[in-house]
Amino acid sequence: MEPLTNWAGNITFGARQVLRPRTLDEAREQIAAATKLRVLGSGHSFNHLADTDGDLLSLAGLPRTVEIAPDRATVRVDGGIRYGDLAARLHAEGLALHNMASLPHISVAGAVATATHGSGVGNGNLATAVAGVEIVRADGELVTLTRGDADFPGSVAALGALGAVVALTLDVQPAFELRQYVYETLPATSVRANLPLILADGYSVSLFTRWTGIDVDQVWLKRREPMTGPEFHGATLADGPRHPVPGMPAENCTQQGGVPGPWHERLPHFRMEFTPSSGEELQSEWHVPLSRANDALDAVAQIRERVADVLQVSEIRTIAADDLWLSPNYQRDSLALHFTWIADTEAVLPVVADVEKVLAPLDPRPHLGKIFTSAPELPRVADFTALAGRFDPTGKFRNDFLDRLLG
Repeated sequence: MEPLTNWAGNITFGARQVLRPRTLDEAREQIAAATKLRVLGSGHSFNHLADTDGDLLSLAGLPRTVEIAPDRATVRVDGGIRYGDLAARLHAEGLALHNMASLPHISVAGAVATATHGSGVGNGNLATAVAGVEIVRADGELVTLTRGDADFPGSVAALGALGAVVALTLDVQPAFELRQYVYETLPATSVRANLPLILADGYSVSLFTRWTGIDVDQVWLKRREPMTGPEFHGATLADGPRHPVPGMPAENCTQQGGVPGPWHERLPHFRMEFTPSSGEELQSEWHVPLSRANDALDAVAQIRERVADVLQVSEIRTIAADDLWLSPNYQRDSLALHFTWIADTEAVLPVVADVEKVLAPLDPRPHLGKIFTSAPELPRVADFTALAGRFDPTGKFRNDFLDRLLG
């Protein structure tokens, strides 16, 4: 087998082979027969979370499943479907998800497993839409957990440690339209004085900065209602389409300028038909209590020059609290500080450690699918480890990354 890498190319997987079942029964047989195994989604993690010295299992070949419940409140999907494909199917039926990540290219099961999120003060991460999860355990048995089951909060954002998620049931709602606006040069004085208002002034709000100055470079607002003027807290409406990463083509991004459009064509920053984001990059992200938002920005500003030297762009956004054991948003509304680094691991890792150091007083929780160096404090890690032990008593789905994370 030729070396297999993740999307960014910074991780080369050590697996012996990639298993590609075409049916659920075939997947169950392959899982039961394996000695060590990890499930591979769209490969958009930036660390060794999905790595193994055993076998990798891809669910991309399973039959696409989009089963809308008779009451139109939920949809059941297979474990290999991507958000962009699912969203188009739902919209055609007049339905929507509550949120999407910046990239529509990622797999639903993989995004849920890592509590990937999107933005919005009223929006939980993508895993909070899960009403049911179907997992093939280490012994090949299929187990279904639904919202309300005692183990459910530990089984959703589960990092693949419980088994292979072969299907999910997601909450849906009636389809809706959004408008997307980009404003430029948000003054630091406005951020300091009005940050809660700024972050809440849209269905989804993202601030982009390169940390080269004190002002925010761009504000991306995704709103149901139209904006009423060319200014936003001192920022000026962009005079054309923009990309958050300087020098990258704006045609890769979803439509801006306040033109109303379907939810799934506005919530992601990037279009399904183009290469995601900048392509050559590494990523890190830390979540801090939303109540400490200004403190977090001040902390990173202390090392602004160090960050800017290895940064493409930083995105600042919000996520609502949830009850999922391994979620970085567990029981607290969060401010997420996301960093898209240059594709140079040796140069980036010392800066990652610096960011962790300055954020440490704010109880930061990393996105577990991205690059971090300090062992995170996960509030329910003991409960989750016990749950994983029941599903996978021999550690078939464990790897070095999970061993360090879970102990």
